[in-house]
Amino acid sequence: MSDFVLHPRLAEDTLPLAESAYSLLRLMNNALVPWFILVPKTSCRELHHLEPERRRGVRDEIDALADFVEREFRPDKLNLATIGNLVPQLHVHVIGRSRDDVCWPFPVWGRPERREYADAEVRRIRALVLERLGASGFR
Repeated sequence: MSDFVLHPRLAEDTLPLAESAYSLLRLMNNALVPWFILVPKTSCRELHHLEPERRRGVRDEIDALADFVEREFRPDKLNLATIGNLVPQLHVHVIGRSRDDVCWPFPVWGRPERREYADAEVRRIRALVLERLGASGFR
């Protein structure tokens, strides 16, 4: 989509990992929890508003990302959300939650606990994403 622009809050809070025909894949810059953000390249604000082919493509990407987070991070629970109260741009949170994470059992957003990723950590995660999700169209 040529007029797609990433919301400034998402650009500020996340790190770029990969891109597909349908979406941007970003990493929330808080290394305390494996927290990924999938941003469909659309002006639609709701997932069900996407045209059927794009919606299927985005949902396939969500499933692939969820599977990746389960395999790589082995969480106790996977959280998927399209909240968007503060950021109206359509985006999907895929978060691996563990009983020993600093926010458990409460939501991860709005919490003061944080540790920014080191560059080497981001490079490692980006390489894993490209290796494991390349077949899903991420580059």
